[in-house]
Amino acid sequence: MDILEETKFLMKKYGIRADKKLGQNFLVDDNAIQKIIEGANIDKEDLVIEIGPGLGTLTSKLLEKAKKVICIELDKRMIEILQDRFSLYENFEVIQEDILQLNLKNLIEENRKEVKAVKIVANLPYYITTPIITKLLEEELDLESITVMIQKEVADRLIEIPGGKNTGAITYCIYYYCDSESITEVSKESFIPTPKVTSKVIKLKIRKTPIVKVENKDKLFKVIKSAFTQRRKTLLNSLTNTNIFEDKKQGENLLKKLGIDINIRPEKMKLQDFVNIVNNL
Repeated sequence: MDILEETKFLMKKYGIRADKKLGQNFLVDDNAIQKIIEGANIDKEDLVIEIGPGLGTLTSKLLEKAKKVICIELDKRMIEILQDRFSLYENFEVIQEDILQLNLKNLIEENRKEVKAVKIVANLPYYITTPIITKLLEEELDLESITVMIQKEVADRLIEIPGGKNTGAITYCIYYYCDSESITEVSKESFIPTPKVTSKVIKLKIRKTPIVKVENKDKLFKVIKSAFTQRRKTLLNSLTNTNIFEDKKQGENLLKKLGIDINIRPEKMKLQDFVNIVNNL
């Protein structure tokens, strides 16, 4: 039975329809699943935490590769299916929880001694991609990598080099913590129901130490987010309007001191430029 037939069978057997509120789109492309597995580079010494496993299509392949797979699933309907499908697998565990509310640090610590590395794998709902990835990074978890399939437009922004055409506030967060790469694009036809956008699989490999040194990391990301709250404005105006600078004159003086063009837009900034601003505020 191929993945499409298997998915239709499970949906019919359990009376399941994709929940739009949860951003559910079931992956039915075997090639895409294989690319995710290969990109994540999983072996028998790894713990994989899968976010939003849904019907378990990707889960079944992960269980073959990893020492242990812990699935985090919010939808109670999917919990029943996952437990039915994988109850005989000794390396399977499922937790019904909102990933944004779960204490991942404790979960990883409880399982860490048994494995060589911890890797996140997920087909993430489009509407909640950025909050999930931000949580995974800002909590500084003991992770080796995050391999996710997300909306292509968002993926391009995540893996962009700061200052590139797709740069957004999240770009700097990813670049600070990760070495990133694109794995493959996935067409709309690879899902049921069919989404309106193309997807992309990316891999974020966690750096052992951040790529830049900054005196106050929280302040750095506050400044970056403030810079992008009014994207069409210049950096100077955005940081003045959000009270990062006391007034425009202070902002002008600081930017000139640091050799930053006072008319620059936030998306043209290098990460080190933001670090320099924070260290001099």
